[in-house]
Amino acid sequence: MNKPGSKVPGLLRNEIIAGVIGYFTTVYIVVVNGSILSEAGISLETGMIATIMASFTGTMMMGLFGKLPLILIPGMGINALFAYSIIGNNGFTFQEGLAVVFVAGLIFLFTAFSKHGVILKNAIPESLKHGITVGLGFFLILIGLEKSGLVISGDTTIVAIGDFTSSTVIVSLLTLFIAIFLFVKNIPANFLITMISGTLLAVLFGLPKTEMEPVSVNVSELLFVPSFTAIGELSFWLAVFPLALILIFENMGILSGQLQMLDRNDSYTKGYRITALSALASGLFGTSPTVSGAENAAVIASGGKTGRAAITAGILFLATIFIIPWISIVPNSAISPILIIVGFLMAQNIRHLPLNNLSESLPAMLIIVMIPFTYSIGDGMAFGFIAYPIVKAALGKQYELSKPLLAISLLFSFSFIMKIIGI
Repeated sequence: MNKPGSKVPGLLRNEIIAGVIGYFTTVYIVVVNGSILSEAGISLETGMIATIMASFTGTMMMGLFGKLPLILIPGMGINALFAYSIIGNNGFTFQEGLAVVFVAGLIFLFTAFSKHGVILKNAIPESLKHGITVGLGFFLILIGLEKSGLVISGDTTIVAIGDFTSSTVIVSLLTLFIAIFLFVKNIPANFLITMISGTLLAVLFGLPKTEMEPVSVNVSELLFVPSFTAIGELSFWLAVFPLALILIFENMGILSGQLQMLDRNDSYTKGYRITALSALASGLFGTSPTVSGAENAAVIASGGKTGRAAITAGILFLATIFIIPWISIVPNSAISPILIIVGFLMAQNIRHLPLNNLSESLPAMLIIVMIPFTYSIGDGMAFGFIAYPIVKAALGKQYELSKPLLAISLLFSFSFIMKIIGI
């Protein structure tokens, strides 16, 4: 017979196991996010340290104060917006980009602690929200294809197929096939196994970047000071706006779904506020904002019910600093398949679009097409948000437009006008 209270160690063991599983299903983000951040002006190692510190801090806050088994990591899609649009397209320095993250985090925090978040959530049509998610998905697919060498810039076309005699392309293809197999078989920690397999294949084919280098961690790499020198420029606020919108909408959707799985809907407000605090802190750690990882489904399915699972994962994330020399050798050919698969997962939201309703589907499709084609998430969103009231009015459905939505549409229109006149 079990002694009274003997269930407690068993429950604790389940929480620890769930936290370990959660860590191994999300630790891939250290390399993937570090790689994306490295294209924004910092070293890969610094990007990985920033990812680790932001993930550790956010996850520990969720475990200690939210009492929820949720791991917070830099969001896929959001990191692409940060590196390729906010910094790449606007010409901001890395520290100026972090200032955009910080201000967007403040707006996110404001909505989390006030009723305005609910008002904004209800003002944006579901079709546009799904359009943003799908557009981000296709953007990630494009980035993954580029990193793998499967797609290159063409001489007479915008894109062309890569050189299939290249060792990099061959390794990327083999790794992609492995990633797809592991994913559809629902193998635990499939992304982590994909990275390991892809790295081993790269070594086997003699690709570069397979030697470990010592990494020294400086205090300056653990905390960044955002630069607000561009805060008076219109381009700064045009970068803040789409990032804040995505943070608000994505976290609302992800957190609601995960708390439903946990049957903890009563914890939504607390969890949402902690997520906002973590996103704000990301700007100080030197990375794009954190979100509640989609992989938390594995934590919940493994029996994680309390904050102990998150605390376990958070401690493991911090310990990852000591193995950076090993994980820094992971090549793009091992990372790109993960970007492609995550992109496909996000693109699946296209099934939620009411394709038989032109006034809803056409603006959403504009967002989906223009995000990857303009290589700018903000500009892609603008096309859809501007088109939405125009299409509604053309079909005599202007009564369906809310004032907040019209204000957002006008702001996007204003940003385009400023670009036309060269401001």
